[in-house]
Amino acid sequence: MLAQGWTFRWTLGWRALGRSFWASLLMTIVGLSGIGVFPAEALTQINLSDISAQECSVEVGQGVVTSGGISHPARCFLITGTANNATNKMVYDADVYGRIYDANGNTVMQNRTRVGAIDEIPPGKHPFEIRISVPANQPTPLQLKQFKASGFSSSVKARF
Repeated sequence: MLAQGWTFRWTLGWRALGRSFWASLLMTIVGLSGIGVFPAEALTQINLSDISAQECSVEVGQGVVTSGGISHPARCFLITGTANNATNKMVYDADVYGRIYDANGNTVMQNRTRVGAIDEIPPGKHPFEIRISVPANQPTPLQLKQFKASGFSSSVKARF
């Protein structure tokens, strides 16, 4: 009886291994054919400089921070700066990361360092801006630290 149980588990193990092999093979074929969401190139690092935060104008709008269906007053800020693409290629879908603190040194975005994204960055230096919402009770001025960005030399959006 013990031998039959061992044989049964051994067979299930080989079946699972076979399924994972075929799944891997399928994903490789799909990736090579250019279908789906597969980055064609490695990440390109983008240097960010002249980072600053200004309160949004009334036209850009005031926002609310929501949590669990409860609305809280918020202030709108524009993070601006210069993105320097040192490559000779266009960079797409660049994620911008950084740490934002209030005037007392308290974090503004809990458990989150991704601030936003820049859709396209041509070669050279170019201005950018990202809109964020900050709880209205956090004192200003905001402190911006460790800002960086990285993107791709081709779009990573799904192609079907």
